[in-house]
Amino acid sequence: MERSDLELVLAVRDHGSLSAAALSLDVAPPVVTKRLAALEARLGQRLFQRTTRRVSPTAEGETVCQRAAALLQGFTALEAELQERKAEPTGLIRLASTFGFGRLWLGPALASFQERYPRIDIQLQLTEQLPDLAADGFDGAIWLWSVQGRQAAQWVSRRLARNQRVLVASPRYIRQHGMPSSLEALQQHACLIVRENGNATAQRFDVWPLQKERDKTSTRVRVNGPLTSNSGELVRDWCVAGRGIMLRSLWDIAPHLASGELVRVLPGYTMPDADIHWLAPYRADSPRRIRLLIDFLLTQFQGTPWRATAATVAQAAPRGSRPAR
Repeated sequence: MERSDLELVLAVRDHGSLSAAALSLDVAPPVVTKRLAALEARLGQRLFQRTTRRVSPTAEGETVCQRAAALLQGFTALEAELQERKAEPTGLIRLASTFGFGRLWLGPALASFQERYPRIDIQLQLTEQLPDLAADGFDGAIWLWSVQGRQAAQWVSRRLARNQRVLVASPRYIRQHGMPSSLEALQQHACLIVRENGNATAQRFDVWPLQKERDKTSTRVRVNGPLTSNSGELVRDWCVAGRGIMLRSLWDIAPHLASGELVRVLPGYTMPDADIHWLAPYRADSPRRIRLLIDFLLTQFQGTPWRATAATVAQAAPRGSRPAR
């Protein structure tokens, strides 16, 4: 069957008469009659029942029409994609991301992407609450978790880069209070707690789920301290100032580790579920500009640049520190 045959059977089914189908195809009615008879003869099946009032598909005809519709949609999508590839990518991309990652890592990457594709406009909204992406008109979000469970089928989720949360403190704090040698010792220290999304009661932010790097066993440790905030940046500033120990993403503190403002505490433990993900509402066809952006971000974050920065730092305690009692 040729493409014209597919268009013919759909026109006959949709208009319910050979003359109306001929009009929609801009051919003479005898042409439709002749082409349909030839198609039925070639297939060895009667595709339509003809009466004086209406032409309706047989069971075999309905099957052919369903397949014809799917094939024509495929032709149309293929042609659109080829046309899109010929043209310079253009259009608007609306994104959401958290304040910290958006400012420190995503913002510079998006500026480079827009420079490469100058006809693409980008709107980035920084927020600590994940918006309703579909309802609010966002194309996607760069976020620190993926979609799990029943909702996964309604979303597109793709990991852009690996990340982990690590325990850190300032050299000043370690000199004054000592380096904890175990999770039990950690409970005796002032810990700086981030209460994310401004939620003070619904989640226990003073319980840190950690994983032992050597054997990947999981554990939970309850911590306490006099300073808490819903601002991760403020908690980081407290930590740099020597106010306590915090659990923070490597992408956020890699420069501080590299400069020596912060050092790793209990480096054998991490909180691993902090990878960077692309999140978007499910759609059958994603525009080329979105596909280009995802590929670009995968390249930009390949090798996790924050890990490379943090890896330049010795993970041992500074000289003069003493073990915690």
